Amino acid sequence: MPASALMNIMVSAARKASRKLIRDFNEVEQLQVSVKGPSDFVSQADLQCEKTIFEELSRAREGYSFLMEEEGSIVGADKTHRWIIDPLDGTTNFLHGIPLFAISIALEREGELVAGLIYNPAMDEIYTAERGKGAFLNDRRIRVAGRRKLDDTIAVTGIPHRGRSGHEQLLKEQRSIMREAAGIRRTGSAALDLAWVAAGRFDSYWERGIKPWDMAAGIILVREAGGIVTDLDGKNNMLDQGHLLASNLPIHKAMLAILKDEA
Repeated sequence: MPASALMNIMVSAARKASRKLIRDFNEVEQLQVSVKGPSDFVSQADLQCEKTIFEELSRAREGYSFLMEEEGSIVGADKTHRWIIDPLDGTTNFLHGIPLFAISIALEREGELVAGLIYNPAMDEIYTAERGKGAFLNDRRIRVAGRRKLDDTIAVTGIPHRGRSGHEQLLKEQRSIMREAAGIRRTGSAALDLAWVAAGRFDSYWERGIKPWDMAAGIILVREAGGIVTDLDGKNNMLDQGHLLASNLPIHKAMLAILKDEA
């Protein structure tokens, strides 16, 4: 399916921003890094990437609002549209030379997610989705995995950073899911976790304590790939609640039952 004008704009912004990311990734030892908090780093590449995306999208869609990881909320003249951006999801991976990081861009229209893009420039994998048009990896249609039994599946999750709450809750959840699933993984990038669920590489993904920019693009990717995404109460308040579960329908039901028991 030919890319729409909207998706062309998003892809162009992501690819332009990624050029500096890749240069810095290849010279990771020389990056200037400041500490935002315990185990939570921000690099000059992160800031420059966000600036490039902001400038490119502002030029293409003048007046749209923004919600960004580094600069926060910017209210534009057009309040019905909002870009939700994470310029570098998986910053710690990036700074350690691990090629699992991504640019994440989503567009919200009147409070509904209508388009999403997740780009891992280290692997040159670009995941895209628009509402009602399906999900794609490098122009190839993708679907969530079709496994129906939990003991055949691989789940992926995140681990709270050092100094943040939630470790005990996660350990409880992991113990319960480890008893039922084939395995659990942790990549260090929420955006890629969701993209890989959409592509059928992972069967499910759950996490607590994450931000809208971590998940917005991935939510529409999974849904357009035929999957189910809810918060951990089974509702549609992921961006507000800061937690979610993504999978196909039968696995979603099984996972949600386990997670609710451990809540």
